[in-house]
Amino acid sequence: MAQQLNLTIERREGVGSTKARALRNDGKIPGVLYGHGSEAQAIALARRGLDDILHRGARTSLITLTMDGKRVDTALLREVQVDPVSRRIVHVDLQRVSADETVQAKLPVVTMGTPEGVRSFGGVMDVVLHELEVEGPANKLPDRIEIDVNELGIHQHVTAGEIALPEGFKMITPAEATVVAVEPSKTEKLLEEAAVAVTEQAEPEIVGKPVEEPPAEGAPE
Repeated sequence: MAQQLNLTIERREGVGSTKARALRNDGKIPGVLYGHGSEAQAIALARRGLDDILHRGARTSLITLTMDGKRVDTALLREVQVDPVSRRIVHVDLQRVSADETVQAKLPVVTMGTPEGVRSFGGVMDVVLHELEVEGPANKLPDRIEIDVNELGIHQHVTAGEIALPEGFKMITPAEATVVAVEPSKTEKLLEEAAVAVTEQAEPEIVGKPVEEPPAEGAPE
């Protein structure tokens, strides 16, 4: 289970790009806290504090929020906006949730082991879905979903419906969705296609009725 984390927030006075830029220059990140039927609240938080909890699993953990030295809420980090050029975080969205509240969350997929099809037959493993959406209690959200791929052979795969989840959780991602697959390498695929092409070549078709050879001179007709 992911650990519970702490984050200090403050009220943000004023909105708009100018105010947000000033906050970022001061080492803070603008954000919004919403949920539980309350009006969305403009907040700010220290960049250093956010970086710290992100490195400790904040994307899938329940976060305890503190304001003016007092515990005010628990929340989940729902969105992190990143500048496409600098790759620095520019805004965050936090959703209020209770510790035992049922929530939906996207959890990262982590494969465990090396597939048999890769070890013994030179195949390639493809992680088709890097996240899976699940539903369960907020205070028991795992930080990731582990999938044992050791037994996967060539042309075999794991679907979302085949993955075991912790007690109290259910899969939201469609059960038939392929999560991990093992396929032949590109070289193997080319060899297979070449072999199929050779076996599928038909013998030359004879068009029309064969011309009968005239009987040899002196031979009985």
